Formats: sequence, structure tokens, C-alpha cells
Amino acid sequence: MAFAITPTRTFTSAQLDSYRQIGDPPADDVISSVVLGGGREGVGKLMKWLADTTDFDTSCQPQVVQQFFVDFAHLPAWADQVKMRRGMAFYQQHIGVIGLVLGTFSLPYTYLGANGVQLLWLTDRIRTDTARRLQETGEWVFAVNDPKNWGASQKATLYTLKIRLIHAASRWFGLQSDRWNMEWGLPVCQEDMVGTIGSFGYIVLRGLRKMGVAMTSEEEDDYLHHINVVGYLNGVAEELLPQNLREAYHLDKLISQRQFRSSDAGTGLTKALLDTIGKQAGSDNARNLAAAQMRFFLGSEHADALNVPDVPVETRLMSVVSRLPIFPKLIPSQI
Repeated sequence: MAFAITPTRTFTSAQLDSYRQIGDPPADDVISSVVLGGGREGVGKLMKWLADTTDFDTSCQPQVVQQFFVDFAHLPAWADQVKMRRGMAFYQQHIGVIGLVLGTFSLPYTYLGANGVQLLWLTDRIRTDTARRLQETGEWVFAVNDPKNWGASQKATLYTLKIRLIHAASRWFGLQSDRWNMEWGLPVCQEDMVGTIGSFGYIVLRGLRKMGVAMTSEEEDDYLHHINVVGYLNGVAEELLPQNLREAYHLDKLISQRQFRSSDAGTGLTKALLDTIGKQAGSDNARNLAAAQMRFFLGSEHADALNVPDVPVETRLMSVVSRLPIFPKLIPSQI
């Protein structure tokens, strides 16, 4: 019996070197135009509208912003809406466990990127208002995985374009900061962007596998395809998006080899995440269980790089941790 071999592209370190110097040109051009018209205050005013998750009316925004939404509020030609619906159904079916994976695997996994994580660390809000910042991210994740938001309202698309412009504005603010080191690459560069979208797609699937969740190859492919569409709308270069799980594996491995190491920013953000979990649950035990879950997903080497506490007693509880009431309430509402 013959088996089909999935064609797989390979990525090189030289390719990713070039993508560390590329942001999101169309979105960056919008921010540059806003700066020309209104300076730093103009960007701040735009940011207030971008952060409003209830107002998607662009009519009161600068013309360049209106045109950006006209130009990019559409799916890519390769988007398969049947696969997207199946991918979202997969997400809804496993929403509780996915919430756990997002909070204790995907997020700390991105904190291992020592260069890319610097912008989050320089943004005081992620440290001083961690719970609210994570909740905002969670609201977007849940929105783009809700089928009704991909209908006539285009909420998922418009919401994602707002996030895309927030990233561009953050890139501009980062470059204006006298604390930014260009040896880190551009803030929110393409390599970091594809790594981050991978944490919502491929890394989630890795986490589900490790939790023993039964999945078919079609379900994995559908979910990855849906997340790729979201990544495209969020400004990730189309040629960087992995077309299958093998490509996702190789790309993730290359990025981790290039970027993953211990940093003050990564360890600081991990501590802020664990502290927030403990505070929201009102229990040190919840913090320890989250730390144990992180170690379960990340492995000792990566967990040590983030200074995740070693809590061997709680580690023995991994088989029941997803059934504890704190995680369905805590993690999905914040990530």
C-alpha cells in the first residue's frame, strides 16, 4: 500500500535573519501617516479606538486607517471556509483544555524568545496590569474561534485588523524608545509574529497531544489552517505560514534554536503570569499547579530557562489538573 508524502518546505536561518528586520509594511505605513498628521498624540488617539472591542466603525478615523480596512478586510484566496469551520468546531469541542494549554504552554513558550519578548517587558502594562492584558488577548482568541464572528458582521476580521494596527503602533513606540536595541531586530518582527501565531496553532496541538487528547490528522490540519488564516489577517507574511504540521514542526524547531534562551524579560513575564493565576484563584496552590503544568508542557530545560518553580508534589497531580475548577474559570477567561 502506497502512502502519500506531504510536500514540506524547509526554512533556513538566513531566511529568518532577513525576517527579523521586517515588520508589517502596510500597517507600518498607516502608523507613519498618522504620525505625520497628528504626531505622537495622533497615534495615542488611534490606539484608544483600536483598543475598543465594541466599535468597529472606521468612519471617524483618518482616511489612511479607513483605506487599510478596505484593503485588508478579506480572506486570502487560499482560505478554505469549510476547513475553517471545522477548525473552529475543533476549538469549541476542546475549549477547556485549549484554555489550559494557552495559559500554561503557549504563553510561556513565547516568553522563551529572548529578543522578541523585550517589547512586552518594556511595556509596563503587561507587568503592572497582567490580568487585564491577558484578558484582552483572550477576548480576541475566543472571538476569532467563534463561527458567528466570521459572518456578515466580519467581527473576527475587523477585530484582527485592529490587533494588527496595535502591533504596528507598538512597533513604532518601541523604535521611538531609547531603550530599544536593534540587535534584537525590529519590534514585532516577522519571525516573532509567525512564532506567536504558531503558539496559538501548532503549540496548542502539541499541548493537546501531550494531554492525551485524541485527534485525527484532519482535525489537526483544519485547526492549523484556520489559525493560518488568522495569522494572515494579522499581518504574518504569507510565505512564512506553515502549510502543514511537518512544516510547522521544522519552523518551530528552527525558531527555538535561534531565539530561545533565558532572559530577564522572559523570567519576569513568567513570574507575572504565575502571580496573576495565584491571585485570581486566591490560592498559592493554584500558582503551584500552574507552575507544575508549565513544567509538564515545557520540559525541564525550557522551564528552568523561565525560572518556573519546581513543584514535584503538584507534578503528580497532572492527570487531574485539567479537571480542577480553577482552570476552566481562570485560564480561558484570561488568555
